Amino acid sequence: MQFTNMKIVSIDDNENNLFLIEAMCEDMDLNVVSFLDPLEALMYVIKNDVDMIIIDYMMPNLNGLEFIQEYRKKNTDIPILMITAAGDDKIHKDAFAAGANDFLSKPVNSALFEVRVINLLTSYENRMLLKDEAKLLQKEIEKATTNLINREHETLNILGKTAEYKDPETASHVSRVSYYSKMLAREYGLSEEEQDLIFYASPFHDLGKVGIEDKILLKPGKLDNDEFNIMKNHANIGYEILKDSNSEYLKVGAIIALNHHEKFDGSGYPNGLKGDEISIYGRIVSIADVFDALTSNRPYKKAWTFDDALDLLKKESGHHFDPKIVKLFVDNIEEVSKIYNSFNDK
Repeated sequence: MQFTNMKIVSIDDNENNLFLIEAMCEDMDLNVVSFLDPLEALMYVIKNDVDMIIIDYMMPNLNGLEFIQEYRKKNTDIPILMITAAGDDKIHKDAFAAGANDFLSKPVNSALFEVRVINLLTSYENRMLLKDEAKLLQKEIEKATTNLINREHETLNILGKTAEYKDPETASHVSRVSYYSKMLAREYGLSEEEQDLIFYASPFHDLGKVGIEDKILLKPGKLDNDEFNIMKNHANIGYEILKDSNSEYLKVGAIIALNHHEKFDGSGYPNGLKGDEISIYGRIVSIADVFDALTSNRPYKKAWTFDDALDLLKKESGHHFDPKIVKLFVDNIEEVSKIYNSFNDK
């Protein structure tokens, strides 16, 4: 029989009734654990795995209905067969409401008992198989989703290096900006999903520089007004490259590319946005980008000290930068220092 060795718990305050249930279950190759005390039985089924419960209705201390109500607080899957001499429809109705699956009346007919038990165990086994299949399917879906996300992250990392081949900035700059931005997003209270988005999208802040002429992009000295106006086009170029993507990362990358040179007081470019008109992603990356640019060596300048760069952020708080984000940056300068030293250019 397919149910060989399944564990059945039988509960009845009458020892003869327990012997009868045991005998019928043994004929079906089912293992039976019997209890005269329903409270003892309740403790057992709460602590142990069982496959079915057969319980009498009329018992002292804890009747069958009360037992079912307590047990169903822990487990709603295990089938419960109630055996009762009572013919009261209300008892049946209340027991079904509490979680009983079927009934048998005393005296118990062995043939009917076998049919009811087989039906309940078959239904239970099928439900468990479906649940296991659902769990397996869910695991496969999660695995496939993780693989897709990992591949997308890999693609983003590769794409994020595109501008580096024309830009004097380094891969370390891109990495530091990503980590500074994620830290600020966390401290600002953005969700883990938003922190993930800004981490992988921030490397695209200067993607538009691929559209800027080398003689301007790589000029060792200060740009004149005409050259600077051309350089400012990189914000729009980056946005145009990324804006129509279906990837949430690239959509955020487009916003960052467009917004990261806007200033909190409205004096930035390309659109002169101010305050909360500037995306939170742009406001965060603006601080991360400027701070890292200041503290990094460039062909046209030496790196500033941390203190000098911090003084600049504080001075520009409310003007160039969102004052709330500046405070978060300054308050977490130890983490900033760790990030800088982890991705320092050699």
